[in-house]
Amino acid sequence: MNCEVCQLKELEVGHLEFEIREVLRCILHTILFHRALGLVRPKDVDLELFEITYVQCGDLEIEKKIDEKIEQFISWVEKHPNKKSQICLSFYEVKNKQAFLFTHKIERLYWEQWYINLNVSQLPRTHSGKSHRSKVVVDPGAMIIESSMEESSARRAALEASLRDVLFQIIKFVNEKKDHVPPIPNREGVVSYPYEITIPSSSDSAFGMDVFKRMLQTGHPTMLS
Repeated sequence: MNCEVCQLKELEVGHLEFEIREVLRCILHTILFHRALGLVRPKDVDLELFEITYVQCGDLEIEKKIDEKIEQFISWVEKHPNKKSQICLSFYEVKNKQAFLFTHKIERLYWEQWYINLNVSQLPRTHSGKSHRSKVVVDPGAMIIESSMEESSARRAALEASLRDVLFQIIKFVNEKKDHVPPIPNREGVVSYPYEITIPSSSDSAFGMDVFKRMLQTGHPTMLS
């Protein structure tokens, strides 16, 4: 089985929990919606930070799983500030394989992997400089705050534009890459193909090795005991 891999454009995200949640929810839900099995109740969601609307599957289990992984990622970011990071959303099929005479192994056959690339950086602190105001003296503290607000606005506008690029990249990929998608599983009430979300581990190198192994195993089954 061939495994298609999509490396999404890197996003420059501020070290703000709310901003990270908004961005990751938007991307993960968009991918899962476009790979849904049709048994969904689409729900439009307006981002609070950006002029962007995306669609969720309307499934509580998917929402819960995504939010849990995002919280785990935020915890990792707290321990690894100013680090580039990668989140992997993988779709797979489950196959039973006879390993020995009376034992069976479960195989995960990965058929699609999405790599979300984030560069989470510390934002400059806003300095509230104190000065004595007068009619002829400019308040340097106010100038610094105003400058900081302008920088924040420009940074967020750039992030919104990049996030739009990522959403278009997702739509382009799902429209062009269809031949590798497996048949719809014969299971009632299932909203999505089996999937997993992998975040960085406590060790940067461990996650890097995990990603490297996945790239080597692309298209090959992973044995689960």
